[in-house]
Amino acid sequence: MKLISNKTFLSLLLFSLLIISLNSGCKIFRGRDYYPTDVPEIPYDSDSYNSEAEDADVTPVGEYHASHTIMNDIISTKLEVSFDWEHQYMPGKATITLKPHFYPTDSLTLDAKGFDIYKVEMVSTAGNKLLQYVYDSLQLHIFLDKTYTRNEQYTLFIDYKAKPNERATEGSAAITDAKGLYFINPKGEEPNKPKQIWTQGETESNSAWYPTIDKPNMKTLIEIYMTVDTQYVTLSNGLMLDSKNNKNGTRTDHWKMDLPIAPYLVMMAVGDFIITHDKWRNIPVDYYVEPEYSAYAKEIFGRTPEMIECYSKLLGIDYVWPKYSQIIVRDFVSGAMENTTAVVHYDALNQTHREMIDGNHDDIICHELFHHWFGDLVTCESWSNISLNESFADYSEALWAEHKNGKDAHDLQVYNDKNTYLLAAASNPVPLIRYHYESQEDLFDANSYQRGGCVLNMLRNYVGDEAFFKSLNVYLTENKFGTGEVHTLRMAFEKVTGEDLNWFFNEYYLSPGHPSVTINYTYSDESNAEFVTIEQTQDTTTGTPIFRLPIDVDVYSGGETKRYRVVMNKARQTFSFPAYTKPDLINVDATKSILWEKTDIKSDSEFVFQFKHAPLFMDRYESVEHFQNEQDLDEPSRLALIEAMNDQFWFIRKSAVEMIALDDEKTITQAKPILVSLVKSDPNPHVRVAALIKINLLANESLTNEVLSYSVNDSSYSVIATTLEILKVRNPDKAYTLALSLKNESTNDLNYSLSTIFADKGSVDDYSWFEDKLNTANGYAIFSVLTAMKTYLVNTNSETRMKGVDLLAVTALNDSKDLWVKLSASGVLSQIKNELELKRSENRSLDNDIQYIQKKLDEINEKQSDGFNIQIQK
Repeated sequence: MKLISNKTFLSLLLFSLLIISLNSGCKIFRGRDYYPTDVPEIPYDSDSYNSEAEDADVTPVGEYHASHTIMNDIISTKLEVSFDWEHQYMPGKATITLKPHFYPTDSLTLDAKGFDIYKVEMVSTAGNKLLQYVYDSLQLHIFLDKTYTRNEQYTLFIDYKAKPNERATEGSAAITDAKGLYFINPKGEEPNKPKQIWTQGETESNSAWYPTIDKPNMKTLIEIYMTVDTQYVTLSNGLMLDSKNNKNGTRTDHWKMDLPIAPYLVMMAVGDFIITHDKWRNIPVDYYVEPEYSAYAKEIFGRTPEMIECYSKLLGIDYVWPKYSQIIVRDFVSGAMENTTAVVHYDALNQTHREMIDGNHDDIICHELFHHWFGDLVTCESWSNISLNESFADYSEALWAEHKNGKDAHDLQVYNDKNTYLLAAASNPVPLIRYHYESQEDLFDANSYQRGGCVLNMLRNYVGDEAFFKSLNVYLTENKFGTGEVHTLRMAFEKVTGEDLNWFFNEYYLSPGHPSVTINYTYSDESNAEFVTIEQTQDTTTGTPIFRLPIDVDVYSGGETKRYRVVMNKARQTFSFPAYTKPDLINVDATKSILWEKTDIKSDSEFVFQFKHAPLFMDRYESVEHFQNEQDLDEPSRLALIEAMNDQFWFIRKSAVEMIALDDEKTITQAKPILVSLVKSDPNPHVRVAALIKINLLANESLTNEVLSYSVNDSSYSVIATTLEILKVRNPDKAYTLALSLKNESTNDLNYSLSTIFADKGSVDDYSWFEDKLNTANGYAIFSVLTAMKTYLVNTNSETRMKGVDLLAVTALNDSKDLWVKLSASGVLSQIKNELELKRSENRSLDNDIQYIQKKLDEINEKQSDGFNIQIQK
């Protein structure tokens, strides 16, 4: 499962829209040959371990959740399904073969949510036998015909109907709904949206469309017969064995997966898709996209075979599954889902060539692929251990970036993960492995994903690359097609390294929080040594420990660099390093792998030296960040920032452009030609955008006009959008002319800029653009359109305004629209009315429009309150 990258933003956005509607109308790197052998590691002081945290009064949140107790094992599941689009039902027949796990049993409980159950039978060669059962709408309790032992298999037949839309469900921030089975535009009422069916099982939603033991520590073979209209394409796990034309306008596709997978990884999809065929070695690799995007399928997904090869070699275990397919669907409830051999992606991956200039979605694609080792091949034993799935998938994004674009790209991904975790989850510290929780859905967060990925990066740097990947190989090999939990992973690492790693796993997996440190430096001529004092300052009253920190320290002195290994295991410690003269730089955490927050008390000259001589991306970035917007820089510092604008790595160039303070003529004179060159020819569009914005801030009209003459023809939509925003202020007419030339671009990437320009102009000729975008845009793009429509409809004439009011009213009452879209549309109507009321004293002709809008608000309020009990303030 991949979280949507801008999840936090979207969550805040949706909340804001609701309010509008309601109220407004890392042993330290063992095995590395660069370590000196004459510097001992500071011993680990076990008496000081976690002493403060152990005294903390910590009450876990939520009840304890044990792994599911297995009474019966599923051997195989066969499903025969069809689809009732009109009622959004799925008639199904399930044939399930099971056996007792260990103890004899005469009963079975299956998860089966919201079904109509017609019959339950024991399958026999002598004829099926009806069984008694009790069904409470969530679980099906079946009384078997006898007591079975673990050496006996039995097969059940269940005739049922799934009715997912008639269930009250609740999702999470990561997975926004839990219906399991989804009919998209089932009646074809939305002309710009295709009819589709797809499923989403994680965490325990697949039991809303087929009966199973819906737990992560269960595995089953799966076989599905899907009967669909002949116009549609189907996808499921494994291989399609045959496809039968039923001669009645329908077709039955037979899919089968002969390797065991967890029930939540079973999937189906139906719709109008074009299949683009690819392969890895002799394994089929297929891409399912809507016809409009079929020409771009290879560009969207075409690096997948290289990813499979990369991960197979890194892990020493080839991709084991019979195929790898990916499909892009509409209205998906998360970013993507790693259904075994049949990955589902949300529709942000529908991109044209020009849209991909600003960035592809390789992070999502490789994330779901890596799950086919961590999550699918070896599945977390319980949801408490979900980080064993998600942290590996998260870190796979850095591994792919490293393979494809080098060490800097890997380190940038880890840096972004660290920031995501610190922003979203650090204020509420919880362990990576959480046995206490209120809902398993709450575990899909930045702690399980990004913090977990950073911890894996620490572990990799601690044991070394060879041991790290060998340990992963052992974990996967010994638990293949089974399950794992945190101690399974620990023992795999201990088996390879020969080291007791309880301390690492206790601190970083089973304890909350992370270190926060302050680092101070003192040089002593008398001692011929540099003293480095590190103090851990994190709050330990809520269970966060004083961490054992193996730290690499690089000492730069006299043109030489020497690396030392030290271990911090107390709240405050001072380490000394021999130096006959004051070192040019002491680089603490020289590998930049520790997950911590740090205040590093270094001088400007030390940061300049770090920028020029330390080897890593984070060394350079920390230096650039140190000088952010700093005025009156000394000459070496200023020149370092200028140099950073031409750095080898795009993110450093971009950051230097953004952070340099152009507050003196000397800096401006040196920076201008670099900025112009970046706008004209930097290969990365994000750098071009940053340089364009920086030039505009200089308020040099001729220079701005010069770079705009290049940017208006840029291939990047993000550069074009920035150009529009600058012109909107400097030359509104030119901005409008450029906007008109882009009116027919189908991308959502320009919606904000175009909508605000058209809104300010208020031309009746632009109404059709708003109408089209309101019907076709999705996600945040709809937000841009709705927000701008308020201004547009206030600025335009009465006739066009009333057409827009009708469109917003229809949107507010359209049951096929998301709730937040409907509420937002009614909220915008209220805002339009309020704006017009403020103008009424100057223009009494607005009275009729105000009354008409109020009439529409009354109608909306009456109908919405019936469904949602929501009142729109008048």
